[in-house]
Amino acid sequence: MSQENKTPAALDAAAQNNTEATITIQYLSFVLGKEEYGVDILRVQEIRSWEPVSRVPNVPPYEKGVVNLRGAIVPIIDLRERFSLSKVEYTPLTVVVVLQTGSGNHTRIMGVVVDSVSDVISVDKLEIQGAPDFGTKVSNEFINGLVSVNERMVMLLDVDKLLTLESIDLNES
Repeated sequence: MSQENKTPAALDAAAQNNTEATITIQYLSFVLGKEEYGVDILRVQEIRSWEPVSRVPNVPPYEKGVVNLRGAIVPIIDLRERFSLSKVEYTPLTVVVVLQTGSGNHTRIMGVVVDSVSDVISVDKLEIQGAPDFGTKVSNEFINGLVSVNERMVMLLDVDKLLTLESIDLNES
């Protein structure tokens, strides 16, 4: 069927499908235990090797403390502990992924401890599936979706919700 024979609605739908099909999002993937997770690469400020932190009293155990990152005090949380995975000793592969989020005029920076960084993956937006109601060790509120990449399942995390964990915990107490 040629372009002239298509209705305007059909042309609009075809154009929309072509536009949606070409939207790719890049994620930094990392490993926690046997599971692979991803965060929007645009939210990643840097990747650092693990270094000792200054402990802060009266915080949940998954909040490891704070580090001074070029003059900014950055809280560090251990995602393994936050997601109730087994605790492991930090190794030379253990890294801190420094993430940023913005809500209104406020930008927040936080480091998350992960077992290791895998790679940067490009995902077609249409391939992202919704998070199931069961079967993951992570509360669904932190998952944007799931995607299969080279025969492996990657859970895509919502950085904005992930970086507001402490304020949620404070409001619940």
